[in-house]
Amino acid sequence: MKIVILILTSLVSIQLNGQSINLTLKHTLDTMLMLDQAPRALMDPNITPEKKAGYLKILGVTEEDFFKNPWGIMIKNDAINLKKITGIIDTYGYPGKSLVGEPTNKAAWYIIQHSDQISDYLPLIKEAGKNKEIPMTLVAMMNDRYLMHKGQKQIYGTQIYGGNVTDKKTGETSTKYIVWPIKNTKKVNQKRKAIGYTQTIESYALQLDVVYEKYTLRQVKRMFDNFN
Repeated sequence: MKIVILILTSLVSIQLNGQSINLTLKHTLDTMLMLDQAPRALMDPNITPEKKAGYLKILGVTEEDFFKNPWGIMIKNDAINLKKITGIIDTYGYPGKSLVGEPTNKAAWYIIQHSDQISDYLPLIKEAGKNKEIPMTLVAMMNDRYLMHKGQKQIYGTQIYGGNVTDKKTGETSTKYIVWPIKNTKKVNQKRKAIGYTQTIESYALQLDVVYEKYTLRQVKRMFDNFN
């Protein structure tokens, strides 16, 4: 038994569904994904005590230390992950399903999605989706975020935008969340279904506690304080 275990743990790749999975790279990406997700999960007020303890262990910090500087910890991890993923992509291309299996094929996507370098990697992500290395739903989500950051209308309605809104009559400021304006609102659900989304834009928004309303870019720029 010990001999078998030693042999298995020494493997760097394994055949899965006829494909050679790089186990070393898979482990690296899985670890990177946990570091990406942990601080974001910990900021969820509905997180269970068990999951909270697990994520704190992954980050190697106490709850008190984490909440002293949650954004700083997240930004630091994101920067480390992005540097590593750049090296991985330079070596392997996009580490997709055929190289690291599922769901590890999503790890690089998450790291890029949470970076400020989406424009640099979007063509690679689109190619990975075309080759079925990652789901097209993820390609759509990154493309929508890219368009939103460019101040343009999104296509699939995946991006929620939040910001401060000041009531012109009372002067009171509150936080408002909306579905970022969509290019073709009449066909958005059709487009979503075509690439694998099972929810309509309306139900997707409600799941995120946002009521879907149709806005123009001009309305959004007038509504939020940061555009004024």
